Amino acid sequence: MRDWNDEFANSAHIPGSDRLPGIWAAQAAAYRQKVPVEEDIPYGPEPREKLDLVRPDGPCQGLLVFVHGGFWIRCSKSDWTDLAEGARANGWAVALPGYTLAPEARISRITRQIGAAIDKAATLVDGPIRLIGHSAGGHLACRMLCRNGPLAPDVLARLEKTVSVSGLHDLRLLQRTDMNKDLRLTDAEAEAESPALLRPVDAARLTCWVGAEERPEFRRQSRLLSVIWDGLARTKLVEEPGHNHFSILEGLKQPASPLVTELLTD
Repeated sequence: MRDWNDEFANSAHIPGSDRLPGIWAAQAAAYRQKVPVEEDIPYGPEPREKLDLVRPDGPCQGLLVFVHGGFWIRCSKSDWTDLAEGARANGWAVALPGYTLAPEARISRITRQIGAAIDKAATLVDGPIRLIGHSAGGHLACRMLCRNGPLAPDVLARLEKTVSVSGLHDLRLLQRTDMNKDLRLTDAEAEAESPALLRPVDAARLTCWVGAEERPEFRRQSRLLSVIWDGLARTKLVEEPGHNHFSILEGLKQPASPLVTELLTD
C-alpha cells in the first residue's frame, strides 16, 4: 500500500528544507528593497485578494503572472517577489497574485480567485500574457487553460503560453492524504478541478516543467498532463536535471536560464 502522504512530502526528502521558508521570505524582502514593486493591488474584496506588480525598467514586452504553490494551504505572494527578476530583466511586467488559503477556501474558489487576479492584471499591462505556476500554483495555472476556466474571453485570447512547474494535475490522489483535512476535496470537486480530467481550450500551449530529482509522483503528474493533453493542445515535457521541488524555482531569477527562456520565447 502506497503512503500518499509520503508521495507528496517534498520537505521530508530534501535536507535543510525546514529553513527554506525563512530564506525565501528574506530574499523576497531584500528584492523589494532594490526593485520598485506596486504592492497589494486589490482584485476583489477579500483580504488576500490582492496582487503585486513588478514592472521592467524600459519598454514592456507583456505580462507574466506567477502563481505560487504551498498545496493551496500555505505561503504568500510576498514570499516570491524575487522570482520576478528573470522575466523583468527581459522586459516583462510580472504579477504575483495572492489567494485565500484552505481550509478557509476550497480549491474551486481559489481557481476563481486566480482567474479574477489575472483579469485584473491584464487591465494594468498591455500586450501578450504568459502564465507560470509552481506546484499547487501549476494546477491553478493549468485551470486557466481549461474550457471551463474562469478567464475573461479577451484575456484568454492574449494568453500565449503556460508553464506548470512541478504542477499537480490530478487531485484525486490528494484525497488520500492528511492534507485533505484542510483541502476538503470531495470526489466531485477533485474531478471537476483536475486539469488532467478536463479539456483544454483549442489554442492552449503548455509546458510541464519538473525537476529530475523530484519525488516520483510530481514527475508522474507532469508526464500525465503532457500526455493527456497532447493533440488537444500544444504540449511539451521537460525534466530539468539536477533540481528538486524547491531548487527548480531558482531559474526564474536568471534572465537566460532554461526555464525563463522556455517561458518567454515562442
